[in-house]
Amino acid sequence: MPTSKKLKDALAKVDRSKSYTLNDGLELVRSSAYAKFTETVDVAVRLGVDPRHADQMVRGAVVLPNGLGKEVRVLVFAKGEKEKEARDAGADFVGADDLVAKIQEGWFEFDTAIATPDMMGVVGKIGKLLGPRGLMPNPKVGTVTFDVGRAVNESKSGKVEFRVEKAGIIHAPVGKVSFETDKLKENILALIDALVKSKPSAAKGTYIKKISVSSTMGPGVNLDVSDVSSQVI
Repeated sequence: MPTSKKLKDALAKVDRSKSYTLNDGLELVRSSAYAKFTETVDVAVRLGVDPRHADQMVRGAVVLPNGLGKEVRVLVFAKGEKEKEARDAGADFVGADDLVAKIQEGWFEFDTAIATPDMMGVVGKIGKLLGPRGLMPNPKVGTVTFDVGRAVNESKSGKVEFRVEKAGIIHAPVGKVSFETDKLKENILALIDALVKSKPSAAKGTYIKKISVSSTMGPGVNLDVSDVSSQVI
C-alpha cells in the first residue's frame, strides 16, 4: 500500500531516541507530513501532576498568536443586546432555547460554544451532550462571560483550550504543516507559557516532563524540554 510506504519513509526520518531542538523538531514534522490534506500540527505535553487530585488539575486557554489555520465555527447562547453583540463580532450561530432544541436533536455543526452567565440555566439542560464533546461553556476558559464580543473574537483568532488528561498529558493543536516554522514555534511557545502560568501550587518536582510534536498522520517527534523552556518569555 502506498500509504504504508509513505509512513515508513516518514518514520525513517525520525530518531525516536533523540530529543530535538524546537526548530529542528518542527522542520522534521513539516517534512515528514505525507497526507494529501493539509495536516494539523499537534503538541503533547506530559506534566508532573496527578489530575486525580483536584488541587493538581491543569485547565485553561490560550489565544495562539498565529491562529490555527482553520475556520472556527462559533456558537453563542445569548439574548437581547448580547445577542446583537455576538452577531456583530462574527458569531456563526446565536440564540437560546432554539439552539438548545437543535442540539438535543443531534446537531453539532460548531467548534466552540460561548454563553452569557444568565444563559447557563438553559445551557445546563444539554450539559451531558456538550460535556463529552468538550463543547460545554466554562468560566475557567473564558467561554462563560458577558464580554461575548471579545470571546467570539478570541475563538475566531485561534483560541485553544487545554485540560490535563488522567495520564497527566495535555494535547493541543498549534497550527498546520503549511505554517512557516517560526509561526508554529511562536504558537507552541505561547501554549507552553500558558501551561507554566497554570501550574498548580500543589505540583511538586519537575512540572514539564516531556514535549512531543506531530502532524495528524506523521510520527511523533520528541523535543528537548530545556531548549523549549529556555525560549518561553
